[in-house]
Formats: sequence, structure tokens, C-alpha cells
Amino acid sequence: MVPEQSGGTVRLGRADELVSGQARRFDVGRHRICVVRIGDDFYAIGDRCSHADYSLSEGEVLTDELEIECPQHGSAFSLKSGEPSTFPATKPVPVYEVYQEGDDLMVVLS
Repeated sequence: MVPEQSGGTVRLGRADELVSGQARRFDVGRHRICVVRIGDDFYAIGDRCSHADYSLSEGEVLTDELEIECPQHGSAFSLKSGEPSTFPATKPVPVYEVYQEGDDLMVVLS
């Protein structure tokens, strides 16, 4: 899926293409974004683990904790704040505003 860009807001695709409890990676310009759907809620964080350059979207979504776990070293990151809750990561990843507009999933880039 190729995201459509318009200013600081980007259309990522149809919201119903994301399955609850799973993560998906989107590359938008210089941004590599991990989008997670949990129920009817969407979260968008930077897709690069701050400990090492591994894709967070390939990790396990921890739905009860609202976190995603790095598949390489096990650091878990908050989907709300981007803060790591476990080592070895100590630095947060970026968080993006994400929302549904009709059938479309939109993300605001900073």
C-alpha cells in the first residue's frame, strides 16, 4: 500500500485493512511508522527500536499493556507515549497522531 501525502497529514489506507492486535509498517518519506490497531483504537509510533535498528512492526503486540515488543531484544514500548518499559532500550520512539476519517486511516507527521 502506498500512502497518499497531503501536507503534514498522510492517508495510509483503509482503516479496515488493519486487523485488531496486529502491527503494520508504513514508509512515508523519511518516516518509518508502525501502526497498531487494538479494537477500534489506532496507535502510531516510530518503527525503529531505539536500542537497535529493528522493525517494531514485526514484534508482538501486547494488547492489555498497550505496548509493542521489539522482536530482536525484547524491549517493550508504550503505544501511547513511545517510552520503553523494559531494557535494553532506554530512549523513547516517536509517537504520531493517528485517526480514522471515514474509511481512511490518517497520520499527522511532525
